[in-house]
Amino acid sequence: MPAAARTPEDPPLRRKANKQLRRQQLIEATIVTLARRGYARTTMTDVAVTAGLSHGLVNFHFETKEKLLTETLQYLAKEYRDNWVRALAMASDEPAAQLAALIEADFNAEICTEDRLAAWCAFWGEAQCRPIYQQECGANDEEYGRVLEGICARLTEEGGYPFPPERVGRVVRVTMEGVWLELMTMTKPYSREEAKRTVLTCVAAFFPRHFGVEGEVANSE
Repeated sequence: MPAAARTPEDPPLRRKANKQLRRQQLIEATIVTLARRGYARTTMTDVAVTAGLSHGLVNFHFETKEKLLTETLQYLAKEYRDNWVRALAMASDEPAAQLAALIEADFNAEICTEDRLAAWCAFWGEAQCRPIYQQECGANDEEYGRVLEGICARLTEEGGYPFPPERVGRVVRVTMEGVWLELMTMTKPYSREEAKRTVLTCVAAFFPRHFGVEGEVANSE
């Protein structure tokens, strides 16, 4: 007789699911710990305390602080990429809608949180982390840059704008990163909505026939 098919209740599958959930829990705890203590001061014990788990369990899943931080960076990078890719897939093919979707994605309430912003700042600001960042996130950054530049090129051609699209894309990207940094470092930061509108105001300066003064997508006809 053929072997019975496994069910979701089978112990090996349940153990695998539990292991994945535990790793996810520890990575989320690492994000919170980085936000509170910074890159250099974060320890595996801190992460265990934040997660409400034992230090031994952190060691079991990640072995070293470097592995834990590297996987946390990979997780954040994948989460960020999945977010903007999904936003583009849901938008129309019009370049203005695509650019608006990219900007909206950067200020998604699940991505643009205080803890995640602080964790990103911790990674960006640590010199010893830069080689790891380039190795783990460099390809994603290049892909995002190509997509953003391509959208800007379509808008430039469609609207007859005079600005080189590669420079416009660079300015928009730098503006988004700068607004993220301000949200994290200002004593009394403005809201995510105001942050988004700040970036859209930058976009409106380059593409006035596609975006209004408040950043709304305008009728280009």
